[in-house]
Amino acid sequence: VPVLVPLQSCQCLAWKPRPIVAWGAESQHVVAGYSDGTIRVFSISRTEMELKMHPHAVALTAIAYSTDGEMILSGGKDGLVAVSSPRTGMTIRVLADHKGSPITVLQCTRKQYRDFEVEGGELWLATSSDRRVSVWASDWLKDKCELLDWLSFPAPAGPEGLGSLPPSLAAFCPWEPGTLVYVGFGVQKEVLFYSLRKKQVVEKISLPYFATSLSLSPAARFMAVGFGERLLRLLSCPARDAQDYAGHDDAIHLCRFAPSGRRLLTASHSAVLVWELTGG
Repeated sequence: VPVLVPLQSCQCLAWKPRPIVAWGAESQHVVAGYSDGTIRVFSISRTEMELKMHPHAVALTAIAYSTDGEMILSGGKDGLVAVSSPRTGMTIRVLADHKGSPITVLQCTRKQYRDFEVEGGELWLATSSDRRVSVWASDWLKDKCELLDWLSFPAPAGPEGLGSLPPSLAAFCPWEPGTLVYVGFGVQKEVLFYSLRKKQVVEKISLPYFATSLSLSPAARFMAVGFGERLLRLLSCPARDAQDYAGHDDAIHLCRFAPSGRRLLTASHSAVLVWELTGG
């Protein structure tokens, strides 16, 4: 009797952070989110899967490690966000705040323990395709997870010319603590800088098109923005000096700076390019 096996494909990937005590050592683990709702932890050095968990009933769309690597945050096509422990293999929390809209981004960053008047040494954000961003403060050892801010960005009715709307993307700003950067379909084509302390947009940078990918350099005040029009823009902040680069033959759906900030990886449907940043 033939057996139908559901197709399983990797949808998202994240490297485990390097421990502070051994900052010179490369991380030896990656976590991957799959279309069958599972997350799998792989050892790079041993080239094998070490752990498989099933916190989602639908395909995963985003995944990230906590800053200390002790927790895995995963987001699904249904908008649910799960927090799982790779040590125990158990899911300790499921958040339904974005339910109904696919999660597009999960990101974690460190914070001072009582910064923003909440406990916890970590901030993390979740972004969903309905242009909503939630920001959380967490202390996983004490099972604390508190909603710090909830952002909703307005947009006009979707234009007929766009088969699918540009993604909603957000990231913590490495050079402006307490600030997040957002791009997405909206009234204007722009990058927004939102201050978590002032609870408002504090800066806007105009773009030629709606962004399809975004990355902020961890080592310098540079931002890379990819577009569906096959263009890559490198922005120097806060001077806003912009340089445009061609090279892709399709929409640039991924931009990612290396930890050193000296290289930038961009990907489209049929090509992966590595750019080297020179000079200041």
